[in-house]
Amino acid sequence: MVELSQTVGSRPPTLPSRLPSLTGMRFISAAMVFLTHAIGASLFASAAFTGVYISVVVQGGWAAVSYFFILSGFVLTYAARSSDTAATFLRRRFLKIYPNYIITLAAALVLVSWVGKQAIDGGTALLHALLLQSYVPVLDVRTAFNAPAWSLSCEALFYLLFPLMARYIGRIRPERLWGYASLTVLVIFAMPFVAKLLPAQPPIPGFGMTELEMWFVMQFPPVRMLEFVFGMILARIVMTGRRLPVGLGGALAIGIALYAIAPMLPVSFDVVAVSVIPLGLIIAAGAANDAERRTSRLGGRVMVWLGEVSYAFYMWHFLVLIYVPQWFGSMKGWSTPAGFAMLAVLFGITLVLSWLLYSLVERPIMRRFASSGRGRGPGVPLPMPPASASDLPERLPAGDPGAPPARSTTA
Repeated sequence: MVELSQTVGSRPPTLPSRLPSLTGMRFISAAMVFLTHAIGASLFASAAFTGVYISVVVQGGWAAVSYFFILSGFVLTYAARSSDTAATFLRRRFLKIYPNYIITLAAALVLVSWVGKQAIDGGTALLHALLLQSYVPVLDVRTAFNAPAWSLSCEALFYLLFPLMARYIGRIRPERLWGYASLTVLVIFAMPFVAKLLPAQPPIPGFGMTELEMWFVMQFPPVRMLEFVFGMILARIVMTGRRLPVGLGGALAIGIALYAIAPMLPVSFDVVAVSVIPLGLIIAAGAANDAERRTSRLGGRVMVWLGEVSYAFYMWHFLVLIYVPQWFGSMKGWSTPAGFAMLAVLFGITLVLSWLLYSLVERPIMRRFASSGRGRGPGVPLPMPPASASDLPERLPAGDPGAPPARSTTA
């Protein structure tokens, strides 16, 4: 079987395997999704303040999902093992994402039937168990049970196709990588126009897109795979020493500027396209900083730990936000200060559940079953200048919603 490192090129030994800044940013993205989905928890009694809150956080939630998808492609390409095969790669991906996924799905089914007093549709539950829900152009099917899990349906496709995509992306000559990255971005920007060709429907009230358009642009796995491919190309840009147009500070500035102007653009571009360029630059610049051993608070011990538990955090947060507030005796929200206090309580509960899932399920499974002594021979490095004479091999951290933990050897 073809070795993955021979298709994408293995990481040169002068580049470190740890990317702590990206790990820390991973939790920031998970927290942004948490704040966005808190809208559905109706924590604030004031309709005026709720409107302000929505306008501030909703763009961040959309951008955070794009960050996860781009980062997945980046980290899996950057971390490709020497002598790794498609079978061993897919085995690790399955062991990483599915146990957490199925546990939280089971919890969601219990909560829907017990707390929500709703009947469980067996067909819909099966689609979710098989990670196929995002292929169904029906919103109630895709978001049933644990709504954010639709993104794992996308990730499953990315992982299945990664060995094949890596073969072709690995053949791109280094001097042409930026051209292919630009072409991928152009295709992403074209998707809202393609969505207009779908059968006509009335737009979702207050949203600006029809349900079919929203599905195609936001949740259809083949379309969202474009961001994953973009991340793969960016990884090769960093691995081959291509020059980045801006540093991390400049990339963050571009991201903040686009975040501010996004509400002025059509929502079909806001949900994905407008964030792709700044997020890609942030990821590439953050990785370059880590490669050059530049210190960053994002790469500190606490942030790295938070990044490690961020996948479990992502899988738990919606269930906590939707069901736990009911146990505190209010369905109409609280005063603004009390609403923020409740938000902090829900955040803490989610973090504790995430730590438990990570410590008792995710990390033990990866350490026990995902590590293999085979397939660790020397890879075929891509030609590139050294990043730093002081770079030494280290273990790989978590860097995408389904990547291995930083302290494991199961990357």
